[in-house]
Amino acid sequence: MKQVYFYDEGDGKNKKLLGGKGAGLCEMTQLKLPVPPGFTITTQVCNEYYQNGKKLPKTLMAEVKKNITKIEKRTGKKWNSKENPLLVSVRSGAAISMPGMMDTILNLGLNDETVEGLAKKSNNPRFAWDSYRRFVQLFGKVVFGVDDKKFDVVLENAKLNQAVQADSALNEKSLKSVVTEYKKICEKHTGMPFPSDPFEQLELAIKAVFGSWMGERAIVYRERNNITKDIADGTAVNVVSMAFGNMGNDSATGVVFTRNPGDGTRHLFGEYLVNAQGEDVVAGVRTGKPVDEMKIEMPASYKQLEQTCERLERHYKEPQDIEFTIERGIFYLLQTRNAKMNAVGMVKTSVDMVNEKLIDKNRALTRLHAEQLEQLLHKTIDSKSIKNYTLLVKGIAASPGAASGIAVLDVKRATAMGENGAKVILVREETKPEDVPAFFESVGILTSRGGKTSHAAVVARGMGKPCIVGCSDLRIDYDNKQFSVDDKIVHEGDAITIDGSTGSVYLGEIPTTEPKITDDFKTILEWAQKVKQLGIRANADTPEGARLAREFGGQGIGLCRTERMFNGSDRIGLFVDMIMAENIEERKKVLTKLGELQKSDFIEILKAMEGYAVTIRLLDPPLHEFLPNPEELNQKIHKLEQKNEIAELEKAKILLKRAKELAEINPMMGHRGVRVGITYPEIYEMQIRAVFEAAAELAKNKVDAHPQIMIPQISSIAELNHIKKIYDNIKKEMESKYNMKLKINFGTMIEVVRAALTANELASTAEFFSFGTNDLTQGTFSFSREDVEGKFLPEYMDKEILERNPFQSIDVNGVGSLMKIGISAGRNIKPDMEIGICGEHGGDPNSIKFCHNANLSYVSASPHRIPIAIIAAAQAAIEQPKKGNEARKPVKKSARKPVKKSARKPVKKSARKPVKKSARKPVKKSARKPVKKSARKPVKKSASKNKSKRK
Repeated sequence: MKQVYFYDEGDGKNKKLLGGKGAGLCEMTQLKLPVPPGFTITTQVCNEYYQNGKKLPKTLMAEVKKNITKIEKRTGKKWNSKENPLLVSVRSGAAISMPGMMDTILNLGLNDETVEGLAKKSNNPRFAWDSYRRFVQLFGKVVFGVDDKKFDVVLENAKLNQAVQADSALNEKSLKSVVTEYKKICEKHTGMPFPSDPFEQLELAIKAVFGSWMGERAIVYRERNNITKDIADGTAVNVVSMAFGNMGNDSATGVVFTRNPGDGTRHLFGEYLVNAQGEDVVAGVRTGKPVDEMKIEMPASYKQLEQTCERLERHYKEPQDIEFTIERGIFYLLQTRNAKMNAVGMVKTSVDMVNEKLIDKNRALTRLHAEQLEQLLHKTIDSKSIKNYTLLVKGIAASPGAASGIAVLDVKRATAMGENGAKVILVREETKPEDVPAFFESVGILTSRGGKTSHAAVVARGMGKPCIVGCSDLRIDYDNKQFSVDDKIVHEGDAITIDGSTGSVYLGEIPTTEPKITDDFKTILEWAQKVKQLGIRANADTPEGARLAREFGGQGIGLCRTERMFNGSDRIGLFVDMIMAENIEERKKVLTKLGELQKSDFIEILKAMEGYAVTIRLLDPPLHEFLPNPEELNQKIHKLEQKNEIAELEKAKILLKRAKELAEINPMMGHRGVRVGITYPEIYEMQIRAVFEAAAELAKNKVDAHPQIMIPQISSIAELNHIKKIYDNIKKEMESKYNMKLKINFGTMIEVVRAALTANELASTAEFFSFGTNDLTQGTFSFSREDVEGKFLPEYMDKEILERNPFQSIDVNGVGSLMKIGISAGRNIKPDMEIGICGEHGGDPNSIKFCHNANLSYVSASPHRIPIAIIAAAQAAIEQPKKGNEARKPVKKSARKPVKKSARKPVKKSARKPVKKSARKPVKKSARKPVKKSARKPVKKSASKNKSKRK
């Protein structure tokens, strides 16, 4: 495969090889659009660079030189010429857009001789020396790693000496002096003269751009946005002949979106700067003019821009983010890529483009980033409370949503404080790509410079974080850790509130209001509901949570955690009394009171989710979790002893004794779930009875309730059968008491590895399964989530030992394989068995796609993630269609009626052939091809006694 592709050679669809930028430039060149001549060095070369110990392939520079010759022929300019020099930009470009995360060098090819040639050819010495100072600064920063601040000091002194405010006002003499000082800084840093040979400059620049792929900010960005190797593996390098936007007042540079990325409305949105280069706009060093002003200032160029935007959007069938330069009235395209928009913009453009017949509904759904839709659920400032707070300043509204937090001016401090749980608003003059780690840990961003297409604005929008830029009245004093507006001073650590929708900054922490789903979003969800085959349920433990879930499109509750109901202030004391009871009679008295409280909760939750299944999990955590920490109790006892409070002291000592009795070395694998239900059956009896009582009362009132009872932590059929006897006895008692038949399904969570492996046994008793993927992941990896995520898991990700965090996205090879075993074994016994998941993975788009393929009945997610799950499920159905989809559609109101055999017919025999009477015989090879004989050899009837065969 070639290492280098000229823009008229490359395949514009091959982003993995050419990167998004390179592919776009190839495509636009072949569409005969005005792209400066250039070429792309492939992402494959980037991988070779790292495989070779950060050395370029030996043949690369010879290929580069050949393509520089091609650019010379196309432009009429000459490399290293004193008369008409060819200059190039060297830009990164991964398969997926990573704005500002990697490095770019402009004006490469300048030296003390070519700068004179550029001055002569352009008849503009000031422009030539301005380009030279820009080149030395960027080259010094990117290639040599010189601290930007050293260059800034020189530039600020030059402006002071000439008594001007803007960089663009510096004259030729001042710029020559700046270049000299810049080169001295570089030479002092490297101990070597600044390179003057353009090919040496180019080789160093290519290495630096490849090097930026593994830079801290790029790594952090990929980690936080789940950009794995299969999505983008390395960066390409684009070498493009320079188009100069800083040649005078007939030249300009700009960034424009074909539709507004904030709200999706159809009009050009962006900024431009006259007599500037692209870095000025992107970095926010100068605040650009709205692109609409180009109509008056540069009407011919604006018309060309407008026509180009229309053509590109029609071609790509996506709103585009375009970089352009105007050099002495000539219009050039430097880049196009699919526009990064916030969730509001993405949803609106999806609906609008369907109405415009640009795309169909399936494309409208698959173009959405399911995770991003959470932005639509952002809180907004409470309009009633706002009058009680002081408006400090207004800037440019760059990314919607409201956030309150403490103002922090330092990037490292903001990162550290955010990691420790503080709500931080990062306040800066301007932001740079290396500030990105602080973005992730901040709840909002505020800058005094920059516009809507500056780095801060673009990155914050992509993250869905509120952001305000261009607050020009904000005076930031980094030394004294404060900022001010007129006579108002805000110290670092003071609370502020920013409204990214209006650009307003307030003093203090203003209350916020819950978001509402827009009409466009409702339309999208309606389309998705019709397409998806996977049911979407909620993890909800309160009536409020159930109502919210239903409002967001949830069709049932997949996990109602009963232990959460004991944490209320009116209940925790009762629950502790139950734990402290000295005998079963005392315990049952307390349990009777708790049972009434649970019943009332169940009634309200079932009402809120009327018509849909509500899966109620019986008590799961170990009892000691409800008691005070022994260390805290010891401290309390010590204080009581000092005060000589005898009565309280005795109570505390008894409590401490019980806490120590219940304490466990490894609670995750200790006395919890079904184990508690077996040793204290009265607890599970109370809970099961409360469910039946609630169902009976609702049935009397004609409420269509569908409770299900789920037993946690099951590892054997004996455990499940033990609890089933309790369930059967209470069912009989309740049906007699209320003189009615009560249909409440009895099932289990599969969250223990052994349960997945023996699911065929469990299916003989259980009427449904639900995978508890959180615990199943912990057990499969032998990871404790609470410990590993804050310790070694990030290092595992950095070293690519793990590609994804298995607690965020299902580990398909390990946990996924166990799930497939459980699904197949369970449905071999009960072909129509309902099987879902209720771990946190239920809201993760990648996990949802796996669940769709695994033929699960439903996933369950937290209420706020239900819209994400609905979209992800629809995307899975569109992207991965298969026969038998109708068998997987969520059951409607009669949510708990068994699906008729005919509904399962479309599933091919080889995929789901039920085992006949000899239910424990091995499935034929055709049905279970991926599993080798040695891996799944059937255990004979007598094998349960033969431990060696179980190992």
